[in-house]
Amino acid sequence: MRRRHFRIVLLLSASLLAGCAVGPDYQSPNISVTSRFLLDMALAAARAAQARASLRRADAALLPSANVSVQGARAYQSVETLLGQVLNSTPGFDRSGSYYEANLGASWEIDVFGGLRRGQEAARAEYQASEAGAVATRLAVAAQTADVYVTVRGLQARISIARQQAETRRQLLSTVMLQYEKGIAAELQVRQAEGSLAQVEAQIPVLETGLEAAMNALEVLLGVQPGTYRGELGLAAPVPIAPGLAETGTPAEMIRRRPDLIVAERRLAATSARIGVAISEYYPKFSLGALLGSATAVSSGNLFTSGANQAQGVLGLRWRLFDFGRVDAQIAAARGREAEALAAYRLAVLRATEEVENAFSALVKREAQVGILTRGESSLARARENSLAAYKGGVVSLIEVLNADGNLLQIRDEKAQAQTEVARAAVFSFRALGGGWDASSNSSSALQ
Repeated sequence: MRRRHFRIVLLLSASLLAGCAVGPDYQSPNISVTSRFLLDMALAAARAAQARASLRRADAALLPSANVSVQGARAYQSVETLLGQVLNSTPGFDRSGSYYEANLGASWEIDVFGGLRRGQEAARAEYQASEAGAVATRLAVAAQTADVYVTVRGLQARISIARQQAETRRQLLSTVMLQYEKGIAAELQVRQAEGSLAQVEAQIPVLETGLEAAMNALEVLLGVQPGTYRGELGLAAPVPIAPGLAETGTPAEMIRRRPDLIVAERRLAATSARIGVAISEYYPKFSLGALLGSATAVSSGNLFTSGANQAQGVLGLRWRLFDFGRVDAQIAAARGREAEALAAYRLAVLRATEEVENAFSALVKREAQVGILTRGESSLARARENSLAAYKGGVVSLIEVLNADGNLLQIRDEKAQAQTEVARAAVFSFRALGGGWDASSNSSSALQ
């Protein structure tokens, strides 16, 4: 009968152990259409959360740890074993026995040579690197969004110029048609005016296609379905004007706030601290342990009585005295990772310097181009007016008017493109400086 009960208990225990597992059950994520658009920022946030947990673990390693253990046991001694035969020969031997124990234990590794503190330093640097990486991702997304927005406004400006020019050529065609009907103008002039109008009108669908694609790209970056903000984006607005560049300090000070450089520098700091962790393995590790509890083999009612009390104190020593070859290899590997991180940091500095130089150069040159095109536009506008007046007076042919009209359209379109590139260069400068500049106070704020 007792064996049957034992089998039932064993089967129930196995069923419970097989059917239960701690932690959440995995479920495949439900991916919406727009969820992938913010995937980079989600990854950066997840990395920061992992690094934060690692830092907490490193902090906890410096503190004492404690645990509580409670157990109760019921045993039935076999009389077929040597021990059972000896005990069975004892008068009054009971094959059934119980054991109860409750303990509070504590342990603490004394960080005599600083290995744990170096580990904490490395974990903190890695956490700071992950935080800077998240900032870099947000900065990249913001810069890309601003760039696409500027492109949208630039295409709208070019479309507006093309439509205005098309309307101007329609009016010219109407004038030529009236002259043709009165016998003043030849049919050749009518066809020339019609062809010139068609050339301008043919540019508009191409620009509108680019505008549609830019609007879709902007809405995708904002994490919404294309067409969501079409009402707001469809209202034409001027190309944003870039703020004037102020004195921002030395080149080193300008690029120091870049989050990608902070990532590289903090990773270098982490690898340097890991060398200290590896070197600490040369030295002995000391630990303190203590236990305070109660144990009884009589009955649970005797637990926590004076006779059942127990205590223990332990001074531990662990020293890899005959394992220095492996420690040497670990230190060499740590120094190699530091050298790699240093090379990566230097390369990041060079690339950052290149980006800053290119961005500032493009901004200055594009601003100069806008100034030149503005002056040229003014001159060609007057030339177009003069040619039209001369044509109406019979002094010049229609070809001169169309040429002046085409030159004016071209320079206005080039000016709109240059203004767009100025704003884009300002966005690139903003990103190259790690978040922009303070144009009012002539000072740069470091990344926090």
